[in-house]
Amino acid sequence: MRIGYARAIEEDIECQKQRTLFEEFGCDVIHIEPHSSPKQRQELERMIEAVGPGDRIIVMNLHVLADSTRQLVDLVEALEEKTAFLHAVKENIDTAKGTSFSFLEIAKSIAEFQSDSISAKTKAGLSEAKQKGVHAGRPRKPDANVKKAIEMYKSKSYSLAEIKEQTGISKSTLYRYLEN
Repeated sequence: MRIGYARAIEEDIECQKQRTLFEEFGCDVIHIEPHSSPKQRQELERMIEAVGPGDRIIVMNLHVLADSTRQLVDLVEALEEKTAFLHAVKENIDTAKGTSFSFLEIAKSIAEFQSDSISAKTKAGLSEAKQKGVHAGRPRKPDANVKKAIEMYKSKSYSLAEIKEQTGISKSTLYRYLEN
């Protein structure tokens, strides 16, 4: 049996790309997580419990299936115990083929998985912060100080050191505001 597993990821929030992939592979059963959270992965647990010998799990990429290298290893071990297979399309990994992978291919796939996993977690965190009204990056300088620094600079009566001392605006920040 071909089993598709999907969850919302940054590049496929509605899981449409993943559903299309499952249609292409002729999946008999599809498990879709109703959220992107790494916790409470009930569909993943149901799928692992129900998988049988010879079944083939199809995922768009490894970071859809697992959130860490440890979790990925645990899931692959569980599939091997049940003599089931994993096909990660993006990484071109298909354990059903029985082909051996070179160490370089394995290392590249794991590095890419870790990078994707970290990127997904970062994007999720930034998105969550944005929803709470928190903005990433360095806080902007107060407008009054910037205006004062620009006026001082344009008057040509103050040195850059004096402007910085009185306003707290550095030379590079001042020049950046002058360019705009």
